[in-house]
Amino acid sequence: MTILCPSEVNAPHLPELVALERIMELGNHWLQTRVACQVSLPRGGHYPVHVITLGNPSPDVPAVGYFGGVHGLERIGAGVVIAYLQSLVMRLQWDSTLHRQLESVRLVFMPIVNPGGMALGTRANPKGIDLMRNAPIQASESVPFMVGGQRFSSGLPWYRGPKDQAMEMENQAVCDVVNSELLSRLFSLSVDCHSGFGSTDRLWFPYAHTRTPIRHLAEMHALKSIFVQSHSHHRYIIEPQSLQYLAHGDLWDYLYQQASTQTDHVFLPLTLEMGSWLWVKKNPRQLFSRHGIFNPLIEHRQQRVLRQHQLLLDFLSRAACGHPLWLPKHETRAQQHAQALEDWY
Repeated sequence: MTILCPSEVNAPHLPELVALERIMELGNHWLQTRVACQVSLPRGGHYPVHVITLGNPSPDVPAVGYFGGVHGLERIGAGVVIAYLQSLVMRLQWDSTLHRQLESVRLVFMPIVNPGGMALGTRANPKGIDLMRNAPIQASESVPFMVGGQRFSSGLPWYRGPKDQAMEMENQAVCDVVNSELLSRLFSLSVDCHSGFGSTDRLWFPYAHTRTPIRHLAEMHALKSIFVQSHSHHRYIIEPQSLQYLAHGDLWDYLYQQASTQTDHVFLPLTLEMGSWLWVKKNPRQLFSRHGIFNPLIEHRQQRVLRQHQLLLDFLSRAACGHPLWLPKHETRAQQHAQALEDWY
């Protein structure tokens, strides 16, 4: 396996990319790796967007996708995904139970979707485009000014990109991976790790562009139910993103709608939104750092965050393996849907 690093010595160093490539090298006996695209910086240098897969490649088994680093400032999201991948690689050296589990599931990782933005210390990619406002999907209701996506200038946050142009390279890479590895299966899950909203960790699911419930609301409610039952002391708020705000161009709304054209398939995308305001509250000096608003800067807090979300990421792989046992059956689906409407809408 060839490890790809920034092409020029003057390109900013990315510790997360170095850590990821070391894990890839360590796990090369079990991992399949490829580079989805190369992202260039305006002043030279480019970075690979890695895709790592493991487990059963058969299209007959379910799959889970783990994504991070979509917003370059939110480095902790990439860190959480990389930490889970490292845990799996280390366990594969001795854990026979994990080997048996991987016979029944496919795991897909894109831990650093936006390495250019991460290198530049920006939310957007190197062209100034916010990847979570860039998909070809328009909100059906009014969105918050600027925050919901804007086309005034790439020099301002939440820029969607030029109208009627193709999605950015990084988003195209995510779509290609999701279509080939997840949507090709009868059942799949995904989680995209972010930070920065509020003081509580949230698990969001579509939609972001409308308050209309998704078609698989009953299945999402069933997933929440088994998570709450098996993790009674969890601290996540699980809800549709539309309860907080609406936005144009949400990538997971777009991919969920693509998946919904296959009526016999179930795709449940989640976004982990880690509540960074709590980190700022505990260390107010972080407000004076652009990275401090979105990431825990003190080492022991960063380690705690990396640890505390591993149960969630591991739960998703187990839930995918056991999905025939918890997905609502025809006779219970209407009841689950009604309960979901009561809880969320």
